[in-house]
Amino acid sequence: MKHLVILVSSFGILVSSFAAEQRPNVILIMVDDFGYECVTANGGESYQTPNLDKLAASGVRFENCHAQPLCTPTRVQLMTGRYNVRNYLNFGTLRREETTFGHIMKNAGYATGICGKWQLGHELDSPQHFGFEESCLWQQTRRPPRYTNPGLEYNGVEKDFTKGEYGPTLVNDFALGFIEKHSRAKRDSLPEAARRAGADTPGNEKPFFLYYPMILTHNPFQPTPDSANYDPTISSEQKLQNPKHFADMTAYIDKMVGRIVSKLDELGLRENTLILFLGDNGTNSGITSRFQGRDYKGGKGSTNAHGTHVPCIASWPAVMKKGRVSADLVSCADFLPTICAATGVEAPAGVDGVSFLPQLKGEVGTPREWLYIWYSPRQSKDMTVREYAFDQRFKLYRSGEFYDLLTDESEKRDIAAIALATDAAAAKVKLQGVLDQFKDARPAELDKQFMDSGAGKDKPEKKGKGQNKKKTE
Repeated sequence: MKHLVILVSSFGILVSSFAAEQRPNVILIMVDDFGYECVTANGGESYQTPNLDKLAASGVRFENCHAQPLCTPTRVQLMTGRYNVRNYLNFGTLRREETTFGHIMKNAGYATGICGKWQLGHELDSPQHFGFEESCLWQQTRRPPRYTNPGLEYNGVEKDFTKGEYGPTLVNDFALGFIEKHSRAKRDSLPEAARRAGADTPGNEKPFFLYYPMILTHNPFQPTPDSANYDPTISSEQKLQNPKHFADMTAYIDKMVGRIVSKLDELGLRENTLILFLGDNGTNSGITSRFQGRDYKGGKGSTNAHGTHVPCIASWPAVMKKGRVSADLVSCADFLPTICAATGVEAPAGVDGVSFLPQLKGEVGTPREWLYIWYSPRQSKDMTVREYAFDQRFKLYRSGEFYDLLTDESEKRDIAAIALATDAAAAKVKLQGVLDQFKDARPAELDKQFMDSGAGKDKPEKKGKGQNKKKTE
């Protein structure tokens, strides 16, 4: 009997130890060219986003999340948790010296995967080099069609589809397969006593981290499989383009998010999975949406709010018991330290982001008092920089322009030279202090490396209207 008591007690301790070690799965979803105004829960009126709205209703919806104005700058900042001023080289490149959340989560014992749009280096091993054990990507080694009959790379191996397949669905299928593969309890890896004691139930398996930078909703604006005019025979991004398809593309990203949530529910993993959702920059400038009773023109590539204000939703049922809305400022640099904090992993030194995990838990935390952006696309050898700091109301550029965002969202009226009210004057001093912090933050060798590499094409001479338009993929 004594031995039996000891054995039962040992089982209890063993099972408890497994339970104590449970860490959340993490899925980070980022949509391409998708501004704040596109989500119905944010006040959007042009599109239907029921799955995103449901996530927001049961989680935390952030009203003041800002990314960089363009995709590569955002991806570099998001994946490293560091401002572009410190590590951005040029468009389409993530420096191989950088540490990403892929590295961090893999080293912490997570299964790591990435699926969707890459555009961060053409090397065959790029995703694996940056910590992702499994990958399904568009625009890794080449640039084929991304939507109907696409070309993708699976762990660096090129695969072309020709039977009417749709790229975003294929990527989503990979995501679902990754979740299922890494969610089933691995009984063989557990001690016999733990298996008999029930430690192989959902939640006790090796956790996973999935980064899902969607291909949608970037132009070309083409039909989706749910569109009335979908044509499974096309094999070019030049066909059936029309901005009207943006609504269908938005509905499709919402559908893909719904499939992810349904798979988690099916596998019993939803409770302890942290889902983070955001856009990579503002909506394409060719799209005008209805937002909170007014027309709202997409601002991708612009440094005003239309170019940087993106949706941000977090859902983690084990931690968030009711829906909340937060007005706190959030930067795309903040996701890495937040993921680290949520999984009990120490963030690397030198990270600029600030964890918003306390806000997810319903605590006050340490909300940001300002956001900082250093933006220089480097798509050509034009090294012009737009650098600024802002809070919920005021914005100050390094070049001196100062705006009241409450009354001038589009930044048409520079108030730097007029007499300022007390609150505006105080904000200007605060924001100038922020800019002073980063006065010498840019490593000189990065600019030299960019110019010496030939990575950015020479800017063409302006020969007429439309001849000098920048590529903004």
